[in-house]
This record gives sequence, C-alpha cells and structure tokens, in this order.
Amino acid sequence: MTTWQDFEREAPDLAPAVRARFEAHRHHVLATLRKGGAPRVSGTEVQFIGADLTIGSMLDAVKARDLRRDGRFSLHSNPGDETMTGGDAKISGTAVEILDEIELSAYVSDLPQPPPGPFHAFRLELTEAVLTTVEGDHLVIRSWRAGESERRVNREP
Repeated sequence: MTTWQDFEREAPDLAPAVRARFEAHRHHVLATLRKGGAPRVSGTEVQFIGADLTIGSMLDAVKARDLRRDGRFSLHSNPGDETMTGGDAKISGTAVEILDEIELSAYVSDLPQPPPGPFHAFRLELTEAVLTTVEGDHLVIRSWRAGESERRVNREP
C-alpha cells in the first residue's frame, strides 16, 4: 500500500505540485472499470485526510460498485481554464473501501461537512502520478511510480 504520505516521501518536489492541482478545484474526473472491463468516467471530489487521499460516493453509485468490484482507478485533476496554470495532474492506483467503523468515523469527522446521506468512502493507494506543465515552448512531464524517484522529461515542439 502506498499512501499519499508515502508519495510525499518518495517524490518531495512532485507531490506538493500534484496536490495543489487537486486542491485548486472541487470537481475532478475519476476513471473506473465497468463489469465488462470498459472504462467509466465519473465526476468526484477528493479529500486529503491524514496520510491518505480519499474519495466518497453516494451509497450504491455505479462508481462505488465499480471500485468495490475492481479497485483500479485513474483520477484526473480539473485542469481549470485554458492557461493550464499549475499543470495537469493524473494519479492511478487502487481504491480500498473504508469499512472499519473507527476509521470511517475518523474520516467523517475530518470532512468539511458530513455526507448528506448513506455513503461509501475509499482510501486511494497510489501506484503512479504524473504532472504535465508547459514551460516556455515545451512540455515538462514529471512522473513517479511507487517505490521509485521522480522522473522528468522535456518535450520540445
């Protein structure tokens, strides 16, 4: 299991920039796998709670059913306006449902407001993160994989 905190330790320059992209806007795009293996994209919100990045879902929503069946996910930050200020962040990994009552209570108490009704909560265990920015006339692609250091690639036109 690679927590957000683990990512911060392994990629101390990249993690804050990726986090800033997820904190810059409320809504992001989550990709899950349908029962037949095809991708499904859904809107979602994220919360940084303790060592973890988390998402919630209304009870029995299709994205929650997808994640309960197969936890693999990708999450794309809201890129904001056309300037792409701060870059374009993506993370992937495995979502693990929070079922322990004590952990679930702690999750709810750390939320800015309690869920409006029954819900699912998932801790996101990371396997990779990518931040793409435009610097001058070229792209800068910074990436990380669990257990590795950050890598950087400059792509010129």
